[in-house]
Amino acid sequence: MTRPADHPAIPSRKIGVLLVNLGTPDAPEPGAVRKYLAQFLSDPRVVEIPSWAWKPILHGIILRTRPKKSAHAYRQIWTEDGSPLAAITGRQAASLQARLGDGVLVDWAMRYGNPGIQTAIDRLFAEGATHILAAPLYPQYCAATTASAMDATFAAIAAKRWQPALRTLPPYHDDPHYIDALKRDLDRQLAALDFVPERLLLSFHGMPQRTLDLGDPYHCHCQKTARLLGEAIGSPVDIAFQSRFGKAKWLEPATDAMLAAYPSQGVRKLAIAAPGFSADCLETLEELGIRGREQFLAAGGTHFARLDCLNDSDEGMGMLDALIRRELAGWWPPS
Repeated sequence: MTRPADHPAIPSRKIGVLLVNLGTPDAPEPGAVRKYLAQFLSDPRVVEIPSWAWKPILHGIILRTRPKKSAHAYRQIWTEDGSPLAAITGRQAASLQARLGDGVLVDWAMRYGNPGIQTAIDRLFAEGATHILAAPLYPQYCAATTASAMDATFAAIAAKRWQPALRTLPPYHDDPHYIDALKRDLDRQLAALDFVPERLLLSFHGMPQRTLDLGDPYHCHCQKTARLLGEAIGSPVDIAFQSRFGKAKWLEPATDAMLAAYPSQGVRKLAIAAPGFSADCLETLEELGIRGREQFLAAGGTHFARLDCLNDSDEGMGMLDALIRRELAGWWPPS
């Protein structure tokens, strides 16, 4: 059938993959941080407090005081390419695109800040993606991260008259590809140190204890990752939870408390890794790498090493390539 002369152009049908991470401000300045925090901390998945009680605290206290402090922290880790989290996620997308080839469109987005999920999905759709795999880069499922990313993805799809088919990448906290990638990556980094750590601490992002009580599997996923990784590397590991905020009880043990206590327990040479983060960011580079180091050394530690996340390393990209190919089965490659 001949297409009418005035018919709009229709791009060839393709498969889209959207990598999603948490987010970052556009600049390490109080104004940009305030805008980012306002979006992040207004998400009911992140702060499970009734809006009528939370908004006065958020706008009356937190957004007046925290942006300046957070901007200072961001300035310490900002790079020529901008936010480390955004730069690394962009490199991950480019590397995955090269691995998958032209038959798949790979893009990336942030749940909060730029580039946004709606923008990325619109771009994929405009380029002909009729099938999209949304891949939240959170190994351990948490409603505040994974579910929130999917909320925004579903909302972006819901706004379209012509909706693409949609799949989502499940959590991969115990996937053999993930555990093996972590093992090989950590083995390489530990072997390059100029000292032998007496302990390896795995620090995961903290969550309020209430989330566990309500049935969120995050704590269990973190514990299983730590157990499997310890078995893989052949030595015990410690586990802790960082980034406590507010007065509520959070998951324990706390990373900062463990760092302060280690030297008195005879642990003066420490390596710390953050396997729950797919890319280095404020929480790994500044919270662990700068403040964590200072705290450990001030308490009497002598050697401290912050190990990189998987980022766009060969180990990390090999894992991500395997996971994405598996989830695309039946869609791609075409039969």
